[in-house]
Amino acid sequence: MEFLRIFGHDVLTVQEAGKANQKIPDQEVLEFATSENRAVLTLNRNDFFRLHRLSSDHSGIIACKDDLDRERMATRIHQAIFREDSLRGKVIRVNRPTQ
Repeated sequence: MEFLRIFGHDVLTVQEAGKANQKIPDQEVLEFATSENRAVLTLNRNDFFRLHRLSSDHSGIIACKDDLDRERMATRIHQAIFREDSLRGKVIRVNRPTQ
């Protein structure tokens, strides 16, 4: 997450929000993020795709494939969302680079 902050993004982790290790349902995570006007960044792609299909009334979902190179992953996330005027109601897919 520090790399995203370096790019100038306002990041709040579940740990910083005091929500870590509580097994909070994805729907509640999305509702919390929306109430805070924040997009959700997740590796849990399928569940959040399903939530988006049920309702696009959210502040954005950024669904990533995990990458052990966190700087490279943050760069791909930054590039994917930088070109968007708004993330509201959108799902942004960020894939690992092909080898």
